[in-house]
Amino acid sequence: MSRALLAVAAAVLGAAPVARAGAGAVATEHPLAAAAGAEMLRAGGTVVDAAVAAAAAVCVVHASSCGLGGGGFALVHRADGRDVALDYREEAPGAATPDRFFKDGRPDEALARSGGLAVGVPGEAAGLTTLHRRFGRLPLARVLAPAIRLAGDGFPLVEAPHLRREIERSVDLLRADPGLRAVFLGPDGGPPPADFRVRQPDLAATLDHLARRGARALARGSAAAAIAGAARERGGVLGRADLARYRPAWRRPLVGRFRGHRIVTFPPPGSGGVLLEMLGILARDDLAALGAGSATLLHLLAGGMAQGFADRARWYGDPAFGPVPLAALLAPPRLGRLRARLSAVRVAEPRAELASEHGTAHVSVVDAAGNAAAITTTINTAFGAGIMVPGTGIILNNEMDDFALAPGVPNAFGLVGAAANALAPRKRPQSSMSPTVVLAGRRPALVVGGSGGPTIISGILQVVLGVVAFGRPLEAAVAAPRIHDQAVPPVLAVEPGVALEVRALLERLGHRVIEMPAIGAVAAAGLKPGGEPAAAGDPRKDGGAAVARY
Repeated sequence: MSRALLAVAAAVLGAAPVARAGAGAVATEHPLAAAAGAEMLRAGGTVVDAAVAAAAAVCVVHASSCGLGGGGFALVHRADGRDVALDYREEAPGAATPDRFFKDGRPDEALARSGGLAVGVPGEAAGLTTLHRRFGRLPLARVLAPAIRLAGDGFPLVEAPHLRREIERSVDLLRADPGLRAVFLGPDGGPPPADFRVRQPDLAATLDHLARRGARALARGSAAAAIAGAARERGGVLGRADLARYRPAWRRPLVGRFRGHRIVTFPPPGSGGVLLEMLGILARDDLAALGAGSATLLHLLAGGMAQGFADRARWYGDPAFGPVPLAALLAPPRLGRLRARLSAVRVAEPRAELASEHGTAHVSVVDAAGNAAAITTTINTAFGAGIMVPGTGIILNNEMDDFALAPGVPNAFGLVGAAANALAPRKRPQSSMSPTVVLAGRRPALVVGGSGGPTIISGILQVVLGVVAFGRPLEAAVAAPRIHDQAVPPVLAVEPGVALEVRALLERLGHRVIEMPAIGAVAAAGLKPGGEPAAAGDPRKDGGAAVARY
C-alpha cells in the first residue's frame, strides 16, 4: 500500500476509543507477558494497549524470538465490526540485491541466515507505535513500562525454559557477538548457570527512549547510526536511509467463512490466505464423524496442508511487487477440485528432515465488549542474525532468509520459494505469520496466532478446527497433538501425542512420518458463548494466559 493510501486508511479508521468492557483476556508465550497485558486492561487500556504491552514484554523474556530489531503483523477487530491489518514486516535494504548472496556463482544461503547481510530493515518500533497511536488509550510510556521493568530488573532464567533452551542451542552464535555473549552466556562463555538472571539494561534504556520519543528515536540519530553500523560492520548493507524511510502499511484483512463462522485473517505477505485455502479444502467434510486424531482425518488434513504450502511457495510474496491471485486460489470450484484429488493414496518419498523452530512470538487479546487484537512479532530464527547493536540491547533479525534466493534453494525452514518471493530492494518477504480472528456472529470466538516458522500455519489451522469443528474449549484445542505437512520436504511431521497405531496407518497410506517434539506454539483468546473472556497459552513454549476483571 502506498504512503498516500496509508494516510487515508489511518484517517478513516481514526483513534476512537473502545468502550471499557469490565473483563478481558490475554494469551501469549510467557506468564510475565500475559500479566503485562492484563495490567493494561485493568488500568483502563484498550485491547491494543494490552497487546502492545504483552508483545513488548514477551520480546524481553523470549529475546531469542522477537524484539525491536525485527517486525510483525497486527490484526485488530473492533466491536463495531471493523477489521484492520497493520503490516510492519521487515523489508530488504535498498542496496540488497540477489548477487550479494552468491559465492562463486552459486547461492550461499548461510549469508541470509547470520551476519550483516541477513538483516532486513526493522519495522517493530514503527509498527507498535503506529498501532498504539491509532487504537491505544493509555500513554505509550505506561504501556511499555512492564517491558522496561523486565529488561532493567531482569528475571531468573529458570522462569523462562524456552529462552534457556534457545541459549543452549545457540551458544556458538551468541559467543561470536560481544553483546549477546555478555547478556546471555555465563562468565566462561558457556551456557549460563542454574541461578542465572537475565538483565538487559541497554534494552531497558532503548525501550524508555522509544516510550518518550516514539519510533523516530530508533529511525534517526545516534540509534539509527548504531543499528546501521552494527549490520555494516558484519558485512551488511543496511543504511541509515533505509531506517528513515521505512513505513508500516495498513492492509485490508482477508475474510472467509467456515462452518458458519467468519474468518478474518492477514493478507500477503502474510499467510492468512493459505489458512483460508486449507479450511476451504476441508469445508464440506464431516470432520467430527471422521474422528479427531484418526488416521483418516490426519491424512486428509495433511493433504490440505501440502496443497496450501505448494500454492504459497508458487504465488505468495509482497503485493507491492506483484499480484497474489487470491480470488483464483480461494475460488470454491477450485477448492472442490483440490479436495477431490485428496482421496488418492500418497506415494512415499525419500527421507528428509525438518527444523524444529520456535522463533517468533504471538499475543492474542479480547475484551467482553467484543474487541480483539492479535500481534505476531519476529526476528525470524533464534537470535536472528546473531548481532546485538552495541549500547542498545537490540538483536537484529535475519529476515533475508525468508526470501527465495534462487529457484530450488531452501531457507532455514526447508521452504522453497519462487519468483513471487524473489529478493529485491525494499521488498518484504513472504511470511508464515497469520494473526486471525474467528467470529461467531459478532462475537470473537477465537483470537489466534502462533510462532514456529511454517508450523505457525498448521498450528493455527488445527486450533481453529479444534474450536469450530470439534467444539473443544480453548485450552484443549491448543494442547491437542498436531501434525505438519509443508509439501517440501515431502514428510509428514507428527508430535509425540499422535498414537503409534495412527502413525502406522499413515505410513501405509504413503506418508513418510517423522516425529517433531513440538509443532508450533499457539496463543488463543476468545469469548465463550455466554460472553466470558478466556485465554490459553501453549505449554509447548512457556505459554502464559491471564483473565483481567476491572
